[in-house]
Amino acid sequence: MSNSTDELYHVPRPALLVVISGPSGVGKDTMLNRTRERGRQFKFVVTMTSRARRPTEVEGRDYFFVSKEKFEDLIAADEFLEHSVVYGDYKGIPKSQVREAMASGNDVIMRIDVQGAAKIRQIVPNAVTIFLMPDSEDELIRRLVERKTESPEGLQRRIATARDEMKRRYEFDYVVVNHVNHQDEAVDEIIAIIQAEHCRSRRTPVLL
Repeated sequence: MSNSTDELYHVPRPALLVVISGPSGVGKDTMLNRTRERGRQFKFVVTMTSRARRPTEVEGRDYFFVSKEKFEDLIAADEFLEHSVVYGDYKGIPKSQVREAMASGNDVIMRIDVQGAAKIRQIVPNAVTIFLMPDSEDELIRRLVERKTESPEGLQRRIATARDEMKRRYEFDYVVVNHVNHQDEAVDEIIAIIQAEHCRSRRTPVLL
């Protein structure tokens, strides 16, 4: 069989850049951890933040934690793909992490807040964006309350911000509902979305 015929039946699969976003407390970290547990060949980009580490968080898995001064030095050096101020603290995606992940040839998944996702869409228009939402506002509020990481004023600010972020779900390519006690179903949907995106007849490689 000729090489030209072989090429006809060889369908290239460019690596995808997948953005998982949603309001605070919706379970984005849980989704990433459960996706990791599936053992699929995904590369996960870890967000850097200037906020303090919570007791249950692991450096390098949940976030990279740095001081505000260090974060500002990295901003000045143009080391972030995107960054923003969220609830008074910096959050951002280091460029080096994304480039290294994309160079692996595997699909890249990043967890990012809603305003950060909007910036990524501008920089990488062919990124696959997934909005993770709760099954009800009451459930979202319950999750935020049970975290016990905020003052009463901070909690109310997060709830108000979450309501505003929910209104922006239509900006995303896909919406996945993270039903309470059914997180694996949401993971199944996310993986199915990634598989479907690979079946598109036209998909250009991600360029950074």
